[in-house]
Amino acid sequence: MAETKRDYYEVLGVDKSADEAAIKKAYRTLAKKYHPDLNPGDAEAEKNFKEVNEAYDILSDPDKRAKYDQYGHAAFDPASGMGGSGFGGFGDFGFDISDIFSSFFGGSSTGSSRRNGPIRGDNVNVRLTLTFEEAVFGCKKEVSYQKIQQCSDCGGTGAAPGTSPKTCPACGGSGQVRVQQRTPFGVMQSAKTCDVCRGTGKTIENKCSRCRGTGFERVQKTLEVNIPAGIDDGQQIALRYQGSDGMNGGSAGDLNIIISVRPHSVFERDGDDLYCDVPITFAEAALGAEIDIQTLEGAQKYTIPEGTQTGTTFTLKNRGVARVNNPKIRGNLYLTVNVEVPKNLNAEQKSLLEKFAASCGESNYSKRTGFFKKHRKNG
Repeated sequence: MAETKRDYYEVLGVDKSADEAAIKKAYRTLAKKYHPDLNPGDAEAEKNFKEVNEAYDILSDPDKRAKYDQYGHAAFDPASGMGGSGFGGFGDFGFDISDIFSSFFGGSSTGSSRRNGPIRGDNVNVRLTLTFEEAVFGCKKEVSYQKIQQCSDCGGTGAAPGTSPKTCPACGGSGQVRVQQRTPFGVMQSAKTCDVCRGTGKTIENKCSRCRGTGFERVQKTLEVNIPAGIDDGQQIALRYQGSDGMNGGSAGDLNIIISVRPHSVFERDGDDLYCDVPITFAEAALGAEIDIQTLEGAQKYTIPEGTQTGTTFTLKNRGVARVNNPKIRGNLYLTVNVEVPKNLNAEQKSLLEKFAASCGESNYSKRTGFFKKHRKNG
C-alpha cells in the first residue's frame, strides 16, 4: 500500500496562513535538526529531511503553494491526471520535467532556442563635441567609431572560406541535450545547453583564420552625420542599424551619438532661450543710449532707455535658438544690463559728480531713504 503523505504545513509545523518568512524559519530549523551530516546512519532522520525539503519546495513557491492549497498532493501526482510535477521517480516513467526543475539543475528549455534564433546586435554609443555655433546652426560632422560586424572572409559562418559548419553530432542541431540526475526526489530528466556546440547546434571543423571561428570581427567605421540646428548638450542622435551586426539573421543595433556642446564666451543657453550680460556706462544708464549688442546673427544696435537700473532685463523675442524638431519656432534672447561704476576718478571728475549729486536732491534717493526708515521701524 502506498504511504500516505503528511500535510506539508504539518510537516513544517506552520499554520496555513503563515507568511514566507515563517515558512523559511521553520524549514531552516527542521533541516538543521534532520540533516544527514548531523544524524549519520539515522534512516528516520534522512526520511524526515527529505520530507521537510519536499514541503519547503512547495510552500516556498507562490504558484506551487496556490496549487497545493487548492488540490492538495494531487496537484503534483502524475497518477491523478492533473499533469503535476510530483516527487518520487518521474524518470522511471519517462516524464520530461525540465521546464519545472530547470532552476534546480541549471537546465534551460528556452536558452538554446534563443541562441539559435535571431539576436539583435548591440547598440554603439559615441560622444561628439560641437562648438556652440555648430549646435545652434547645425552642421555636418564625421563620426568615427568601432563596431562588431560579420567577418568579411567567412560571411559570419565562422568556417574557413570554402567550408561550412556541420550539424552538431551531440545534440543533432537542437543545441540541447537531455540529462538525468538522481536527486532526493528521484531520477529527474532535464535539458541543458550542449557542451560541444555551446547551444549553437553547429560545429566548425576548419575555423576561419580571420575571426577564429567566431564569425565576427571588430572594425573601424566613419560616417558623415547631419547635425540638426538647435541640438543641445546631452541630447542624442540615433542612427538605426548602424551599430553592431546581429546574430542568426537578427537586425543590427543602433549608433547613438551623444552630443556635448562647448560653452560660449557671451551667451548662456537654457533650452531654446539665450541669455547674455551687457555692460553699460553710468552715463548711458542715466541718459539712455544706443549701444551695440551681440545676437546669433551678429552685432546690432539696441536702444537703452534713460534711467535704466543695473540688473534690468530686456527681451528680444524670436532671437534665440531654433527648436530642433521645429526650426520655425525660436526662443528669445534676454539681455541683462550691468551698470559699470567709474573708477580712479581725478579731482575734477569727483567735483563734478559731487555737484551732480547735490543738484539731484532727495528725489533721486527716495527709495534708499524709505529703506532706512523701514529698517529703523522694524528694528
